[in-house]
Amino acid sequence: MTELTLSVPDISCGHCKSSIEGAVGALAGITGVEVDIEGRTVDVTFEDGSVDLPTIVDAIEGQGYTVADR
Repeated sequence: MTELTLSVPDISCGHCKSSIEGAVGALAGITGVEVDIEGRTVDVTFEDGSVDLPTIVDAIEGQGYTVADR
């Protein structure tokens, strides 16, 4: 199991939270995703070998947000 925190400076509201959590949560191998609106971060937990960081970043960026660190 891998846990990581991504900085997503575009997060500003409940819609952002819902959009990102829905997109990342739908990926195979994701066991947890939590968006912190105030901290503008996304905490992700996933099964090793099931999904990789570029796929998670693509899911977030596909919703119109920028991942600042990877």
